[in-house]
Amino acid sequence: MSIRTALFLSRRPAAAFVVVGLFWGCFAAHVPVLKAQLGASDALFGILLLGSATGLVSSMWLAPRADRWLGSRSMQVGAVALALAWLLPGHVTMPLLFALTMALVGLASGLLDVVMNARVSELEASHDRPLMNANHAMFSVAYAVGALVVSFTREAGIAPVIVFAGFSLACVLLVPFIRMEVAEVPDADGHTGRYPFWPILLCGAITLVAFMSEATVEAWSALHVERTLSGGAAEGALGPAMLGLTMAIGRFSGQAVAERFREVPVVIVASLISAVGALIAAFAPTPVIAYLGFAILGLGVSVIGPMGLALVGKMVPAHLRTEAISRVAVIGFSGFFFAPMLMGLMSEAFGLRAAFAAVSLLLITAVPLALLVSRRMATTIKGSGAEAYRETLS
Repeated sequence: MSIRTALFLSRRPAAAFVVVGLFWGCFAAHVPVLKAQLGASDALFGILLLGSATGLVSSMWLAPRADRWLGSRSMQVGAVALALAWLLPGHVTMPLLFALTMALVGLASGLLDVVMNARVSELEASHDRPLMNANHAMFSVAYAVGALVVSFTREAGIAPVIVFAGFSLACVLLVPFIRMEVAEVPDADGHTGRYPFWPILLCGAITLVAFMSEATVEAWSALHVERTLSGGAAEGALGPAMLGLTMAIGRFSGQAVAERFREVPVVIVASLISAVGALIAAFAPTPVIAYLGFAILGLGVSVIGPMGLALVGKMVPAHLRTEAISRVAVIGFSGFFFAPMLMGLMSEAFGLRAAFAAVSLLLITAVPLALLVSRRMATTIKGSGAEAYRETLS
């Protein structure tokens, strides 16, 4: 199946992925400005980003309930909430207040993340085709576009609050296109097996490694280029933009890879490739070499997270799909918020080069996790629902 066909089948959740990607690309390129605006050290800024983690963890419990309540309008409500939440951080100069605004951002982003991934998983089940990589590629494209736009607005001296307001307006215009009916699934669906704890935990851990690695580059690559390698504002913003562009390429390619290869070998190879990229970025002598490292890391890590989310959608009963994806998504997407905090502490203690080298070690941990998933799967999962889940447990 072509990428164009995959995107057509999942065009509504794909638009939601664009909304999320635009905002996080905008934020990543603004990190040096926001950090300076707060007067925060590396360690303090990383800790402040835990506010996002608080909101995200809350979304784990709220998303399935909100999805059932809002139904076909779940993605629309999530997109509007996210657009409104992002209007706040650019105004803030007090660290505590910044953490509170980021908690609202994390809550809104988590709600939309869970719902849009659940909708993609439903479409994968109904069409019996992999769609997750193509949708996450749209996130990466939008992320890169957001970061590139900010590279120009920063050079022009435009305040972050104005830029975030512009992105909010653009994303609200997409809201009418993301309404999607929810697949009707019986409450029990004939399922008599155990709760899918291990599929959720293992797939969540793989997704966590991927998104933690991605988050460190998103939040700290601009600072690495500007401070460690003496780059300018535009050069710094190109760090996260390079990650977004190469992740988009990797995920669009991953759409074709998912059609031909099993997930576990792909995750193993991708984790090793991305680990090499992290090392290149860590020890880069110039911004250009750092961009090369970010590019290799992006190509490798791009397929790991989507495959973790797609796997759990196939391994659990249909009536538990949204709940399971919400658990895996929260485990994985928490990496976007805990990773910057840990990165800030490591940077404060050892410098950004050592912190990026640690990312390489983190990526390698995806290999044993993938092998555990392989052992857990008795057969290649070709469908979804209770039958596939019972095969996984056998």
